[in-house]
Amino acid sequence: MALRLFRLGQDVVTPIIKRGCAASAFELQHKNPLQRKVEKIPKAHYGGRHTVTMLPGGGIGPELMNYVKEVFRFAGVPVDFEMVDIDPASEGNDDLDYAITSIKRNGVALKGNIETKSEATGIISRNVALRNELDLYVNVLHCKSYNAIPAHHHNVDVVIIRQNTEGEYAMLEHESVRGVVESMKVVTVENAARVARYAFEFARNNNRKKVTTIHKANIMKLADGLFLSVAREVAKDYPDIQHNDMIIDNCCMQLVSNPHQFDVMNTTNLYGSITSNVLCGLVGGAGLFSGRNYGDHFAVFEPGTRNTGTAIAGKNIANPIAMLNAAVDMLYHLGHNYHADCISDAITKTINVDGVHTPDLGGQNTSTEVVQNVLQHLAEKRTYWHHGLEDDI
Repeated sequence: MALRLFRLGQDVVTPIIKRGCAASAFELQHKNPLQRKVEKIPKAHYGGRHTVTMLPGGGIGPELMNYVKEVFRFAGVPVDFEMVDIDPASEGNDDLDYAITSIKRNGVALKGNIETKSEATGIISRNVALRNELDLYVNVLHCKSYNAIPAHHHNVDVVIIRQNTEGEYAMLEHESVRGVVESMKVVTVENAARVARYAFEFARNNNRKKVTTIHKANIMKLADGLFLSVAREVAKDYPDIQHNDMIIDNCCMQLVSNPHQFDVMNTTNLYGSITSNVLCGLVGGAGLFSGRNYGDHFAVFEPGTRNTGTAIAGKNIANPIAMLNAAVDMLYHLGHNYHADCISDAITKTINVDGVHTPDLGGQNTSTEVVQNVLQHLAEKRTYWHHGLEDDI
């Protein structure tokens, strides 16, 4: 297996190919099973229907998944779910291994946030492990204002492209001497280049004009300096797209004061998590937007801010919109565009026209009332399914 290694020198990224090597020196040193390369496995696709792995996760995840299944069943969406539960209190990784196998078999998953309650060093974070093992190297969050929702800013339309498998989430820590813990922040040219190129391609394909790289290169001159340098190098291939950069501290202030200056943001893993939560908080909160995780072979869809919502679980007040939007993005990814359009339109009308809002949006409606309103709009459309229907409509 050939591993692509890179050398960065004089602002030029040069590929170096090492052949006949089964693992990099980094992999051999740390023996990290999550760094294995992903093998290509065909997606399940039977007679026009897709089988999708469903990972409910913890907190409000299970009830939100029930709403998704209810909407899909009502609309006749050609998707079947393979339910996989992961025990958050488990001291082993068997549940996680089975979930990964299921996603590799099906190619696509819809997930809630999966808790990892064990603090044992041998028990890895389930969410991070899924992204690393499946090589889901990029996370996409499209934060766009809903007109009817009270917010600090209106007409916000920003896309965050987040590096998804490295940075502070590398899960490489050790106690060098008693009382001194070192946590490694890993940045590689290969993955920095992949996420930067994804950001510029996204901008070009979606008529976006600017990409802003978010960093802390003034302090972390090697790690964030590498991420920034690679982004600048990739930007040379896209002269039609404006590129600038901003330090994460200033970026958070600018997001709060003037988010309209941003178009597409290219971020490291941790900074993407921070900016995603800031942006969502500005325009309505955690209950609205979806997050898309992409790799070369697999895709996982989830709520954008990855909150479990444990405090409101079972109270019928959780906002189902983020999970429904994640399901809509999943349908677009699978090519079921007609059903995706129908459900997306029903969601928009429920929020902007009917004003059916859960308490997190300043409303008084329950979760089930939101879902029932979505179903009422779907009832007005021809959403039942048979093979070839989308071509006929």
